[in-house]
Amino acid sequence: MERGRAGSIKRAGLLALALSVMLAAGATSASAVLVRLHNGTSVSYKPLRGSTAAVSPLDRVFSDVDYNGGPVMASNTDYAFYWDPAGAPAYPAEYQQGIDQYFTDLAHDSGGHENTDSVATQYDDAAGEFANYESHFGGAIIDTDPYPANGCDRAPICITDEQIQAELSKYLVAHELPEDLAHEYFLLTPPGVEDCFEAAGRECSAGSKRPVYCAYHSDVELGGGAVIVYANDPFVTGIEGCDDGNHPNGKPSDGALEGGLSHEHLESITDPEPNSAWANISEGGSEIGDKCEESMGTPLGVAADGAFYNQIIDGHFYWYQEEWSNQGHQCLQRLSFSGERPTATFTSTSQSNTQATFDASGSSAPGGVAEYNWQFNNGPGGSLGKPIETTSPTITRTFRGKGPFLVALTVFASDGTSSGTAHTVTISKPPPPTVTQVSPATGPRTGGTLVTVTGSGFTLGAGATSFKFGKALASEVRCATSSSCTMLAPAASKAGAVDVIAKVGKASSRKDRPADEFTYA
Repeated sequence: MERGRAGSIKRAGLLALALSVMLAAGATSASAVLVRLHNGTSVSYKPLRGSTAAVSPLDRVFSDVDYNGGPVMASNTDYAFYWDPAGAPAYPAEYQQGIDQYFTDLAHDSGGHENTDSVATQYDDAAGEFANYESHFGGAIIDTDPYPANGCDRAPICITDEQIQAELSKYLVAHELPEDLAHEYFLLTPPGVEDCFEAAGRECSAGSKRPVYCAYHSDVELGGGAVIVYANDPFVTGIEGCDDGNHPNGKPSDGALEGGLSHEHLESITDPEPNSAWANISEGGSEIGDKCEESMGTPLGVAADGAFYNQIIDGHFYWYQEEWSNQGHQCLQRLSFSGERPTATFTSTSQSNTQATFDASGSSAPGGVAEYNWQFNNGPGGSLGKPIETTSPTITRTFRGKGPFLVALTVFASDGTSSGTAHTVTISKPPPPTVTQVSPATGPRTGGTLVTVTGSGFTLGAGATSFKFGKALASEVRCATSSSCTMLAPAASKAGAVDVIAKVGKASSRKDRPADEFTYA
């Protein structure tokens, strides 16, 4: 990955802080995990502490989240979805009441700067929307449909993500509930009801026989612009690795909030379609909650039961993780945004082959742009690759074939304040290469003549363009530009003129005598 001088200075300036984090943390913490299921669903989950490969605290401090081209939630109406059929395990007393109270409190303080929802407001999308602290409580949903037959076998009652999606889709249609990027459904199941991503049961909820995650969020694309944004929050209160036992409300719902609900709530707002908006692809898809999942910040006080709290929302005490702020490169409990925001903009020019040049010099940031972070998808409908970080406002990219490609840009100020934008760039099928001159045009039958071929449509890179002298391949081909390549002529079995044919991909140049001829003496 290319890293500019400003990015290096930014990281070096944080070295002392990172080292202090490492010393304070001791063992490294669990990584963020993005999983692509066999049915095409992408899920982003909060792992149990110690259940996955570790991410160094250095990475958490040094790496901001980047914009990847997708939408944020400009507002969020949240529903607490309790799946509670007759004869099912019971929810603990005050669990549902505590969850409902939390969503009600969030809505009451909406627009303020006194809890972690304010941290998300710095993140925007290509449509110009921000992940505003505009929260509403849609209410509690009590779903009495029976659980399906077990889709997995890691618990007496074991449900797969596909079964969860099916139930949500059926219920929302039956009750004419909204399916869009302004509404989210938090599925909260009682103790004893576990789930796995898939029937194989390799990654399952904290109370199962294969405990990997505390909670996760995802989306269901329905077509026509309809989408179900949802989070799955199985019961994790009292489970080590999800709940540390700090319950300032004295209710089992406190364990749900710390165990994953607040985490998934903020990640859904800033990245509702996992890894399409704000996430760090280089860290395996770290979103703003993943980077701070074990960072609680400084307690604001101690509740009557002796538990710490770090959030006061509508007068009620809460205890849950901080969220990542690009501004300041740190985990925060709250953020009151100040100062000028960067602007991100770029233009693109398609060239004669699968290359395009992008110019972001129209972007700006307070004190000047410190870094440009480019993100390219790997092909039409393909996944995202690692972003390219650079201090140069221009970049040239070679694409894999033709078609529409999503290109996203994040612009960073020196303090990390960021802005994102994206465009779809269409790469047309390039014309076949041409050969218009061969110099020198003669050489011995033994081969080895250093020849320069001039033409068009040549692709740079080892092996990207090949040349045949008659039926024999040239060696040591090096293309300096799309119109000029050098090579060593191959040996020939007899004297005489042959056509020099260029090949790029499956396309070959046409014969164009005498311009493309090389004569063996």
